[in-house]
Amino acid sequence: MTQGYIPSYYADSANPKPDYPALEGEVQTDICIVGAGFTGLSAALHLAEQGYQVTVLEAECIGWGASGRNGGQVCQGHNMSHEDLQKKVGSAGADMLWQMSLESVDLVKDLVAKHEIDCDLKQGVLHVAAKPSHNAHIKETVEYKNRVLNYDALKYVEPEEVSDMLGCERFGAGEYWTEGAHLHPLNYALGLATAAEKAGVQFFENSRVSHYEGCQSTAGKGVEVFGEQGVVKAKYLLLACNGYLGKLEPLIAGKIMPINNFILATEPLSEATCHRINRDDVAVADSRFVINYFKLSGDNRLLWGGGENYSSKFPKDIGSFVRPYMLDYYPELKDVKIDYGWGGTLAITMNRMPHFERIDDVIFVAQGYSGHGVALATLGGKLMAEAISGSAERFDLFSNVPTPTFPGGTLLRWPGLVAGMLFYSLRDKFS
Repeated sequence: MTQGYIPSYYADSANPKPDYPALEGEVQTDICIVGAGFTGLSAALHLAEQGYQVTVLEAECIGWGASGRNGGQVCQGHNMSHEDLQKKVGSAGADMLWQMSLESVDLVKDLVAKHEIDCDLKQGVLHVAAKPSHNAHIKETVEYKNRVLNYDALKYVEPEEVSDMLGCERFGAGEYWTEGAHLHPLNYALGLATAAEKAGVQFFENSRVSHYEGCQSTAGKGVEVFGEQGVVKAKYLLLACNGYLGKLEPLIAGKIMPINNFILATEPLSEATCHRINRDDVAVADSRFVINYFKLSGDNRLLWGGGENYSSKFPKDIGSFVRPYMLDYYPELKDVKIDYGWGGTLAITMNRMPHFERIDDVIFVAQGYSGHGVALATLGGKLMAEAISGSAERFDLFSNVPTPTFPGGTLLRWPGLVAGMLFYSLRDKFS
């Protein structure tokens, strides 16, 4: 297993990586990025390619957080509908946000190809109805995107065809994103880091940031970022911490809610079993509020995500915690060995749209991807780079989508969320 990571299938199958030093002493740089997940890595790479001097501080290891532990789905679209986005930012703004969601997937694919990142990239994402009552909504969603948004890479799949694709009659209709993708997220993150380092980015691991302060120099306004044994002096600061923001910046902490999600990995399955339960080797997610999602790994393991909790602790046996969700749909896998079970912390927002914000002229934040992190976080880093280099229109459009603060801020958001999630969990079961 790659050193420094929690035990998981991704860590055990990770590509080799260098160990980066911890921050010591004083470092001068153009841009300091806190967090080496998809957002920070993408921002670092794009900025370095434009000639900026970039320093990345990571409290643990590259891709240690949600970026290295997630379901690996890379899909177009937003959690908020196009119609609702029109009400928030107007028709032109909603259209631009839609186009940027398409770009986010293309960006991931382009980065993988350009930098020859070995990350088991595969094509196709299928969203399925968890129950028959959801079929009509899925059909309407597909028709809207086909007709109104002129997007023809999304197909409606009848329930019978979904059953053939997934070897299970429990699912209803589907929307098939033929240009969607899925991948090994930790290897994707490590590949971005390698590309960024080649472009001149300086990485410091095991370098938790305690606080930062604004400063003034002969070059103008800047910021000082403090770790345990060193300080980075920069012209700009990018906060790319997502669910691990903690108390670093109280002004934005109440905009997100950290939640825990869990995944298991089975032993490698036979080719026949893989073909039966996932004929087209796509990534799958259902329509429950607390979703089930699954895919096949590069070595034919079933990776299944299911269940959440909202405390600071993970279940003691995550594989056993997730296994019933898998067996609910595939009881024939009851004798299959579970080789791995792991969890990770992601950040959601009240409206499930990413939260982009400029705290002031030199501090930018992108967080709260709410389950769309592989594609949108990669794009978020690129938009941060654009904003710093003088083209902020696209970053500002995301920031213009209002992001409500959780009621009660960081103190009371947790009990409110738990009550809400319990309600939606019951609705999943009975509606």
